Amino acid sequence: QVQLVESGGGLVQPGGSLRLSCAASGFTFSTTAMSWYRQAPGKERELVVAISWSGGSTNYADSVKGRFTISRDNAKNTLYLQMTSLKPEDTAVYYCTVRKVGINYWGKGTLVTVSS
Repeated sequence: QVQLVESGGGLVQPGGSLRLSCAASGFTFSTTAMSWYRQAPGKERELVVAISWSGGSTNYADSVKGRFTISRDNAKNTLYLQMTSLKPEDTAVYYCTVRKVGINYWGKGTLVTVSS
C-alpha cells in the first residue's frame, strides 16, 4: 500500500531554514509526480509545490517562489523540500502527497513552526 512519511519539521526562527523529507513506498516513485501541501492553523490545505516524475518540471505557489526548492531522489524514493528565508506565515503542517488511480494519498505531516 502507498505510504508517505514526512520528517524534518521543527521550530525555526524567522529567516531560518529547514529541509523536509518524504520517504515514499508502495508505488513506483520514479515515474510518479509528487507534491507538497501545507495547512496552517484555521486555514484550508494549500498546494506549496508540485514536481514531475523526472524533476524537470515544477510548479510553486507564489507565496514560496524564490524561497522554497523541491527536489527528489528517485534512487532513494525520497522527496525533499528545502525551505529558506522562513516567515511566521510559513507555520503549518506540511504534507507530502501523491495521486494514484484517482486517489490522493497523504502522509501524516510534519509541523513547521516559524517563531522568535
